Amino acid sequence: MQDFVARPEHGIAWISGASSGIGRALALKLAGEGYSVAVTARDHHKLAELQVEAGGLPGSIIVLDGDVTNPEDMEHALASIEYEHGQLALAIFNAGVYLPVHAEELHREDFEKSFAVNVQGVVNCLVPAIRHMKAKGHGQIAIVSSVTGYGGLPTSAAYGATKAALINMAESLKFDLDRMGIRIQVINPGFVDTPATSKNEFPMPSLISAEEAAEQISAGLKSQSFEITFPKRFTYMMKLLNLLPYSLYFRLVNRSTGWEKRPQPRRRHPVTPSPAE
Repeated sequence: MQDFVARPEHGIAWISGASSGIGRALALKLAGEGYSVAVTARDHHKLAELQVEAGGLPGSIIVLDGDVTNPEDMEHALASIEYEHGQLALAIFNAGVYLPVHAEELHREDFEKSFAVNVQGVVNCLVPAIRHMKAKGHGQIAIVSSVTGYGGLPTSAAYGATKAALINMAESLKFDLDRMGIRIQVINPGFVDTPATSKNEFPMPSLISAEEAAEQISAGLKSQSFEITFPKRFTYMMKLLNLLPYSLYFRLVNRSTGWEKRPQPRRRHPVTPSPAE
């Protein structure tokens, strides 16, 4: 028996984090396929611009302002979809933030914000979406994670940890959701040219545009695959890399990212306590 695959005639598509990057490109792609796409983000102006841009497409954009870190906002977004626009058929939880982390200057706030947006933000969307789809007896959910969730990479101590959590979350939920008629997928892109990746301090192999990513995601949503990952030559290489012994893994990542040539942080000599201390 094949899993449920959403189509425009089944109902509304909902995308969180749709004001820029992958979310924005995917909203336009799905509207081009005929979906009515509910888009959520904090920046109303950018969502309104997206709505205007989609004006000539077969589908449409429905603007629903909201912050994924606020569970009430997401409950209100789902209620608006359900009572004003129609049944939710497809949900893509894409909202995320990338804050580079350096061990020589750790900030607790970077980890707190990363988990609040990337993990708790997904949970805040999942809870009302699953409740709605459970009542209807079917639905499709895709969570946008990243290949950084496969293993540790430079500057990704916070971001990568959140993406690893999302992969595990999707895997774990699949066991129950399958029995409920709700299909769940995880999206693990490689490097995509977005405002987030512009912060990376190392070369990004196989970098693709947000529009290319949207094409790949759209095709993956129609497939029977649990994981949607691209570009496959790069992402499969990352999978293999994480099967290596750690001694080899760290050596290869250091070399491929150029991190081993990065200037050493200034080290402070430990202060020798005086006899009185």
